[in-house]
Amino acid sequence: MKCNETKIRVRYGETDQMGVVYHGNYSNYLEIGRIEWLRSLGVSYKQMELDGIMLPVISLSLRYKKSACYDDEICVKTELIKLPTATIEFNYEITNKAGEILTLGNTILAFIDMKTNRPTRCPKFFLDKLQI
Repeated sequence: MKCNETKIRVRYGETDQMGVVYHGNYSNYLEIGRIEWLRSLGVSYKQMELDGIMLPVISLSLRYKKSACYDDEICVKTELIKLPTATIEFNYEITNKAGEILTLGNTILAFIDMKTNRPTRCPKFFLDKLQI
């Protein structure tokens, strides 16, 4: 399905005293990849929220293979697994500049109607973008 790659430079504040990325920061990298995936599709998450749809994460998994370090350039590959319904699922692969896999991830997010605070189907405009 649709895939996007986002390059990120590891900042000092994302690392521990040994210069290694703190494990909790990898979920932030996935979010960056997801937002850029949406943007590459021509969808603004900010506009979706203004239109009354939010996408909270309902499942997150990470498998750490190798560490990223301060000032490394990493690449977050974000891939849609299947057409969204009331949920949307992504796989992620974070690699270093040498192409080595650092982390593998998966998230599932739910489409939530902000007026009712209940799950809703994926908006039609979103599905239309995926058909292009």
